[in-house]
Amino acid sequence: MTPEAKVKEKIKKILKAHAVWYAMPHGAGYGNAGIPDFLCCHKGKFLAIEAKAGNGVPTALQRKELETIKRTGGDAWLVNEDNIDIFEEHMRNSYD
Repeated sequence: MTPEAKVKEKIKKILKAHAVWYAMPHGAGYGNAGIPDFLCCHKGKFLAIEAKAGNGVPTALQRKELETIKRTGGDAWLVNEDNIDIFEEHMRNSYD
């Protein structure tokens, strides 16, 4: 399993623990470029998550999409090994 896949598995466990609905859009040429890895909804709140591992950085399109989601009232996160605990705490405080 790749390091990014490990981060995604941890994110899935956190989302399931908080009963969050999520989908993972497949980025195969026909969809919109830059869409985050996870699109989520919980208690009427929209949440998007881009998962990275190590020194991975989002592309310009991914950054643009995360910023647009935030600007339009959604919650958007870039999650990696370094901040996954902070993300989990946010989930406990904001989505329970």
